[in-house]
Amino acid sequence: MAFSESFAVLCVTIVTLIITSSIVAIVVSFIQKRRLEKELSAIPSAPDRHWLLGHIPKLTFDEEELKWGRVFVRKAVSAAILWIGPFLPIVTLFDTDTVKAILSTGEPKAEYTYSFVRPWIGDGLLLSSGKKWARNRRLLTPGFHFDILKPYVGIFQQSGDILVEKWRAACIGGKTSMEMFGNMSQLTLDSLLKCIFSVETNCQTVENHPYTKGINDIANLVVERFRFLPYHIDAIYQWSPSGRRFRRANETVHDYARNIIKQRKKALIEEAANGKKRQRKYIDFLDILLCAKDSDGQGLSDQEIYDEVDTFMFEGHDTTASGLSWFLYNMARLPEFQEKCRQEVDDLLADREKDRLVWDDLNNLPYLTKCLKESLRIHSPVPNVMRVLTQPVTFPDGRKLPKGTLVGIIVSALHNNPHVWDDPDTFDPERFAPDRAKNIPPYAYVPFAAGPRNCIGQHFALNEMKVISAIILRNFHLSVDESVPVLRTNALVLRAENGIHLHITPRKL
Repeated sequence: MAFSESFAVLCVTIVTLIITSSIVAIVVSFIQKRRLEKELSAIPSAPDRHWLLGHIPKLTFDEEELKWGRVFVRKAVSAAILWIGPFLPIVTLFDTDTVKAILSTGEPKAEYTYSFVRPWIGDGLLLSSGKKWARNRRLLTPGFHFDILKPYVGIFQQSGDILVEKWRAACIGGKTSMEMFGNMSQLTLDSLLKCIFSVETNCQTVENHPYTKGINDIANLVVERFRFLPYHIDAIYQWSPSGRRFRRANETVHDYARNIIKQRKKALIEEAANGKKRQRKYIDFLDILLCAKDSDGQGLSDQEIYDEVDTFMFEGHDTTASGLSWFLYNMARLPEFQEKCRQEVDDLLADREKDRLVWDDLNNLPYLTKCLKESLRIHSPVPNVMRVLTQPVTFPDGRKLPKGTLVGIIVSALHNNPHVWDDPDTFDPERFAPDRAKNIPPYAYVPFAAGPRNCIGQHFALNEMKVISAIILRNFHLSVDESVPVLRTNALVLRAENGIHLHITPRKL
């Protein structure tokens, strides 16, 4: 009996503590909420805020959310607060002045969203901050010098040749419908593995390679987690079937990359001991990481090398695939622009024995480049960028954001701001003609971000998009497959819910 009474008292005590701590947490949250609302009183709340859920019902990550987000821009609002539940505000920005106030600083990315990919990419350039980020940014910048990037054009050409051969085989007998995201994702992964590791996986034609399958699984699982709000809670996700698949995919990807890195490191040590260097056609990204030294002669640690490799795989894979996919879609729906780009490529390659693009060609495709830039404006691969303030920020109009504020830069809305861009819904590549481009306000066009934390690989990505798009337009006519509607979805990178399906018809060269 005494035991039963003691157990009952213990249970009552535990329940009382849980209730008390919950009440305290709620009270503290309400106090913090009132403080935040007062500090952010100059920033209007987005419309349709639910008293408990905030704007969560509106965050559907689909075409409707993207349209809803543009409402603020059309009303000339430069900033608005999105509430995640009743307590968490995110200040969203879509005006050049407010965006500049954030991107011109070195403020770090917000863990709230980027934590989903941290188990994969670790503390590389994307997520690191402070002195570590500044040091590693300086060490890695030489890896994206033009002299390093030049040989990569040949790699992009090789990847494009594989795609052309695969598509031509699929089109025997006439045109066929192909889904762009899958094809472009395989292609960019193929290029990255060669540029980072100098390895050939045949990932455009062989789908069961463990590393490429692991990368694709991680990308799909991150998107799934991003779109399913209960999975935002770590405790729920870790015990879910998706969470377990995510951990297994991470182990596969990490093991594969680390084995290659260890083998290359061992080879470099042996070469140094023998006084001989490998004869290489180009310097890959792994070479840059292993040989980088700061002013004190210190290189990157093993963990830093692992993190930077994984970060570059993340940033250079799906983002470039998204940019290419939407460009091809825009060319397919706008045949007059497609034909002008194709004619430019045809003229460039007309007198050549082989259809091979070289480094110097990248500056001789001005119209194609303008169309790529306009496509990146209308369909920015990264629709949103999240930052967290480590110090207060004051906007040019005097409004202030306190330290600790979560800030979301809505790139898709900024790029369609009618107060910056004339007729923003119209595809007009001449916006980027030299005489007009000089009038584009700073921080109005940020497909690769801007400021000190801009994308270190933006020239790499743009070069690849030029080469691959030129190869595709040289070899195929494109048209939209109207049987599969193209509906945008906002999930880490800009995708289409059912993919982008285009009819491709081989050209006779």
